Amino acid sequence: MKQALNEQTVELNLPSKMGYERVAMASLAALAKIGGLPSARIEDMKSAVAEACINAMQHGNKWRLESRVIVNMSLSDDRVVISVTDQGNGVPELPEYPGISKIIEDNASPRGLGVFMIQHLVDEVRFNQTDNGGHKMIMEIKLIK
Repeated sequence: MKQALNEQTVELNLPSKMGYERVAMASLAALAKIGGLPSARIEDMKSAVAEACINAMQHGNKWRLESRVIVNMSLSDDRVVISVTDQGNGVPELPEYPGISKIIEDNASPRGLGVFMIQHLVDEVRFNQTDNGGHKMIMEIKLIK
């Protein structure tokens, strides 16, 4: 993605410890407010980035404190792009979302629920393996002004 001249970027380097996803949420909210995003959209983004960070900490880094979660947030004229990268083995394939009724009625595993939620909170989401074996989730939110 070509960087716009007036793009603003923030990078966070977080430990794999529950609670640090809130640092990403607060940073994203501040960046989004600078960009003039509506508060409802900011709340969607905060939920998506929190879930992505927790997934990276839990599934990618296996809660290893020495493994980091890198969060990059970029604000340009037409979008916010957030990437969350872990240092784990990545996700070989995304779990299939079984559906809420199957989770409740059949006591199915809720695996995939977080990814399903993220996909419905942002405009676009992509998943990539990194060169060092980690995993990167890239989320985009289009700005409507």
